[in-house]
Amino acid sequence: MFVALACFATATTAQNTTTCYLTIEEMPDMRIFLPAPPDTTSEAFAHDVMRYFWGKQMRQDSIRGRIAAEDANWTTQYICQIMSIPFGMQITPEATPEIYQLVSNSINTADLIGKKPKAHYMRKRPFDRFKEPSLVPKDDEALSHNGSYPSGHTIRGWSAALVLAEINPARATEILARGFMYGDSRVIVGAHWQSDVDAGRLAASAAVTMLHTSPAFQEQMTKAKAEFQRLRHK
Repeated sequence: MFVALACFATATTAQNTTTCYLTIEEMPDMRIFLPAPPDTTSEAFAHDVMRYFWGKQMRQDSIRGRIAAEDANWTTQYICQIMSIPFGMQITPEATPEIYQLVSNSINTADLIGKKPKAHYMRKRPFDRFKEPSLVPKDDEALSHNGSYPSGHTIRGWSAALVLAEINPARATEILARGFMYGDSRVIVGAHWQSDVDAGRLAASAAVTMLHTSPAFQEQMTKAKAEFQRLRHK
C-alpha cells in the first residue's frame, strides 16, 4: 500500500511515468536507526520551539516568506523547476527526459523511507500545537492528519539535490544549497519542527545510498549523466 501511494503518479508527459526503484521493505527502518522525535520536556524540543519562532520571524522577509510558501509544493515538477537554476540546465520531461525520469523515480522511492515513522509517531505539527495557521493555511487540515516526523518535503528535496549533484558535481554547492533551503522552508511556514527537517535530511541520505543498490537506478543514472554531458556541450 505504501508503495502504491508513493509511486502512483504520472509526470507531465505520457513518456515519463513514475516508478519506484525499491520497495518500502527494502528501505532502512528509520524507527530503528534514528531516535524518536524529541520529548516535549527535552532540551531538543526547546530548540524546536526556538526555531519555530525563528521561522515566524523569517516570514517577515517578503522574499524568503514567498519562497517558503511556494516550497510547500512537493511535486516532481516543482522540485525540478527550482533545482534547474542551481543545476544550470532546465530540467523538464521535454528538455531533459532522462534526468527528469531519474529525479522523479528517485524522490518517490526516497519518500518511502518516511512512511513508517510518520505513521508510528504521528507527531503533532507546530501550527497544530500552537493553535495558529501556518503560512500555507490551505494545507493545514490535511497535514494535521499526517505525522510531522520526519519531514517528507525535506526527504524529497534533499534526495533530489543529492542525485542532481552526482550528475553535475561542478554545481554541487549551489544544488545542495537549494536543497537545504527547501527543507528550511518547512520550518518557516510552520509545517515542521527543526528536528523533523534534520531527520528528513538524514533519511534522504540513507535512502539515496540505498538507491545505488538498485540496478534500475544505476542504469537510469548512466542515461541521465550521458544526457547531461551531451546537452552541456551544446
